[in-house]
Parts: sequence; C-alpha cells; structure tokens
Amino acid sequence: MLHSVVETKSFIADAADAGMSDDERAAVVDMLAADPETGDIMKGCGGARKVRVKKPGGGKSGGYRVITYYGGGDIPLFLITVFGKNEKVSLTKSEQNELSDLCKILKSNYKK
Repeated sequence: MLHSVVETKSFIADAADAGMSDDERAAVVDMLAADPETGDIMKGCGGARKVRVKKPGGGKSGGYRVITYYGGGDIPLFLITVFGKNEKVSLTKSEQNELSDLCKILKSNYKK
C-alpha cells in the first residue's frame, strides 16, 4: 500500500538549493510512499526521521539528508526539508525544538 506524501514548500525550495533534480525528488517521494517509516528517528525532534539518500554517481555518505514526519495511520508523510551532507551534519538544539513543535502541530491537525 502506498501512502500519501506531502512535499512542503520549504522542502521543494531546499531541494532546489541542494541541487536535487525533479527526478531525484520524484524518486524520494516514490521510495517514501512505499515505506513511510524509512530512516532513523531523530532524538528530541518529535518523531521526525532523517533519511539518507544517495546522489547519482555517489554513495549515501555524501548524499542528501531528507527530514520527514509520519504520524502513522491515515496521516500523510511530510517531506520537511533536505540538505546535502556536506552542507549540514546535524541540527542545532533550536532547530530540533522547532522541528519537534512542527511535528506536534502536524499530528494534532491531522488527528482532528
């Protein structure tokens, strides 16, 4: 069963900034629609996950990091942001708190 995937405006803009092509974005959507629980849960981030995606011609270690949120059930998977590993290694505490708050909002709005 494929799950709905929502590409947020920030994800689309960040994907362009990271050099991700439309085909690469489509491949990420397809991969995550098939398995929305892909990736590692990020500690202190409200259930957000970090998914490692390799760049064409490269491996996962030098690829993209896609931040997602999936609250389970009928809630769609949200693509929140993406960045190249060379751009950012980890989120700051402030960014983690913002991400946690966003995940809570997404979950509460879709549970109504």
